[in-house]
Amino acid sequence: MTKSQLIEAIAERRNITKSRADQIVDIVFQSMSSALERGDGIEIRGFGSFTVRDYPSYQGRNPKTGDPVTVPEKRLPRFKVGKELKALVNAPDRLAKYEE
Repeated sequence: MTKSQLIEAIAERRNITKSRADQIVDIVFQSMSSALERGDGIEIRGFGSFTVRDYPSYQGRNPKTGDPVTVPEKRLPRFKVGKELKALVNAPDRLAKYEE
């Protein structure tokens, strides 16, 4: 699903304009991005959680030349799927319709 498909789905389900749904989606994404930028975690019950993990600097190698390269420290977002979403994706009845 793309962002535009999400906007369309919200607009249809809540009977609002696509412009209003676009504003809502932007606010949610901006809020989530800001929280992760601050280092805060995000937990959406039944869906999953987003966290930020810090990775230290390390010495790597340029694969083309073999020269040593210092890779700077970085922070990366991580997602851990929730139990309910995992169960929904792996539900046996979901596969039954494709076996017919």
